[in-house]
Amino acid sequence: MAEKQTPIWRQGWTQARAQGAATWSLLLREGPSQIQFWFIALMIGIAAGFAALTFRNAITALQKLLYGVDDPRALHSYAETLPWWWILILPILGGLVVGVILNRFTPDGRVRSVADVIEGAALREGRVERRAGVASMLASLITLSSGGSTGREGPVVHMAGVLATWVSNRIHADGIHGRDLLGCAVAAAVSASFNAPIAGALFALEVVLRHFAVHAFAPIVIASVSGTVISRLEFGDVTEFSLPDNNVLGFYVELPAFLILGLVCGIAAVVLMRGIFMAENVGDRVQALLRLPRWARPAAAGGLLGAIAIFFPHIIGVGYETTSAALTGSLLLHEAVVFAVIKVVAVAITMAGRMGGGVFSPSLMLGALVGLAFGLVATPIFPTVSGNATLYALAGMGAVSAAVLGAPISTTLIVFELTGDWQTGLAVMVAVSLSTALASRLVDRSFFLTQLERRGVHVAAGPQSYLLSLHSAAVVMRSKDSPRAAPEATCTELIEAGIHIAPSATLEVAMPMFDDGSQPFLPVVATAADGSAGELMGALFYVDALRAYNRALAATAAEEHS
Repeated sequence: MAEKQTPIWRQGWTQARAQGAATWSLLLREGPSQIQFWFIALMIGIAAGFAALTFRNAITALQKLLYGVDDPRALHSYAETLPWWWILILPILGGLVVGVILNRFTPDGRVRSVADVIEGAALREGRVERRAGVASMLASLITLSSGGSTGREGPVVHMAGVLATWVSNRIHADGIHGRDLLGCAVAAAVSASFNAPIAGALFALEVVLRHFAVHAFAPIVIASVSGTVISRLEFGDVTEFSLPDNNVLGFYVELPAFLILGLVCGIAAVVLMRGIFMAENVGDRVQALLRLPRWARPAAAGGLLGAIAIFFPHIIGVGYETTSAALTGSLLLHEAVVFAVIKVVAVAITMAGRMGGGVFSPSLMLGALVGLAFGLVATPIFPTVSGNATLYALAGMGAVSAAVLGAPISTTLIVFELTGDWQTGLAVMVAVSLSTALASRLVDRSFFLTQLERRGVHVAAGPQSYLLSLHSAAVVMRSKDSPRAAPEATCTELIEAGIHIAPSATLEVAMPMFDDGSQPFLPVVATAADGSAGELMGALFYVDALRAYNRALAATAAEEHS
């Protein structure tokens, strides 16, 4: 009897499954090849694009439910028609929900944002906190929908980081691939959120990875383009803002005015950033003084925001309606000035109240208002050589946001892509260059890097500063059983003199202890239960610490120049 043959299609399916399993096993064991990595970048770009799109649509849906407005661009105008008590109570209720979420799902009650993604890229091989990241995304969604005065780019960027972290963990990506995947996800999320593929790619390189390595460029561009395609399938190829047709540079002699505008915008950016940090310090002191529970802090901030919104509803949400009004010259001088001041106060309260959100959209709004106010004052002085005041609003929008983000290249491009106006490049570039140069000297490079510095994470100064924190004494030390161990008697003398470090201490702590050059090694001592010096575990030699540091610097330089 003839043996029954297996169908050809089944043989092909079996072979394909076997090949797929072998490929996946190789991917997990040895990491992706270049072509495989580009395919992963495409997939993660699509996923991050859909995540950003979902987040944006969720804000719109929730705003419609809470405020009854169909178009989020008309939120300010529609809020003026609502009862005052509803405007007051919504941010309080939103703050309560935010406080409960963050208190339950984060260890410190703090919203994760762009600064945490930068820290993940620099110190955690491209990984971010996943549980706290998801909680932060939900908290920011509620904040932006219920009256908070921030932007959506911060939670979108961190949400993309969560996706990249999940993929990196699944394929056991090393530090280089993990950082590149993080850059891909961020680029796609920014591109999808703002319909800005060029700026999305450069934002990931300039702000998150903080280098322009060739090996990272191709996959990040692939992801950025895929995120933009997702956005355009939903919203079409449209810009976020519409500008007047006469928005042109009057004459080249007008350019010095934009130099002055750049300085003014740099000061405005510093006021915004320092206002947020000062408000955080005040919030910490008030919370400690009143013994306010951690979950109640966002609700208290919501109450302040609601009280302001009764009189100035333009602070609610992202603020695109007011930004558009500034870019089209629909505001008077005193309105632009007052709205700018109130916006700074509202953003500081929202961020200090730990309600969530980002600072990019608020900086766009502040910049447009400051630029318009400057233009309304400057253009009448030399009317024959001056363009429209709205050109100053456009340049101011780019200048303030570039100074806040510390990203002059990507911010200049994102302003062009948001507005579709490429003819005013000279004015925007001049203002951006001056504002960034000034602000970077008054804070630690940018808002995000200053946030990290305030937490004791020294990323702003570059790898030569933060790489020391990546190596602990326990990893670099020579154990007391090593053939080249430090003399135990000498270690005992140093311990009795109080010269020793803990195993968990990093080279960042150890290196200053070697500065006097009198000691070639430091005893590494476990801490006893009562806090005193415990068992001797080994010694950290100066030469070993320098060797580890030099290897880390060489690896970083190789990655950034590959």
